[in-house]
Amino acid sequence: MRSRGMIAAMIAALLAGCASGGGKPAPSSRGAVRPATAPRSSIVVVPEVMGVAGLGGVIGSRADALTGRFGQPRIDLAEGDARKLQFAGRSCVLDIYLYPVAAAAEPTATHVEARLRQGGAPADPGACIREVERR
Repeated sequence: MRSRGMIAAMIAALLAGCASGGGKPAPSSRGAVRPATAPRSSIVVVPEVMGVAGLGGVIGSRADALTGRFGQPRIDLAEGDARKLQFAGRSCVLDIYLYPVAAAAEPTATHVEARLRQGGAPADPGACIREVERR
């Protein structure tokens, strides 16, 4: 269950995206979509950062480090200053949420969720990270 701080950060990121005037819509394709570079906001709602235990160094990582480690994400979405990268293993899906933790800072991973590919039940994030990394 998400904490109130994480929900507030997500709402703030969505509102910031609406206020930015938007951009060109992402092309629809089956492959991963590279987000347009979003302007950095000077107003930041500092997200609640998930604890790092068992997450194999993912929390605090930048997008370039994550793609270097896990390969091309199957989904790469940007909304305002927030970003979501999704990677898939053989049996699980890993969603990594990146938010800036200071004004004009590059987003870093602050939250991770994992679920089974079949049925979508929650999965152990640490195990899913190891599975996606081996892929």
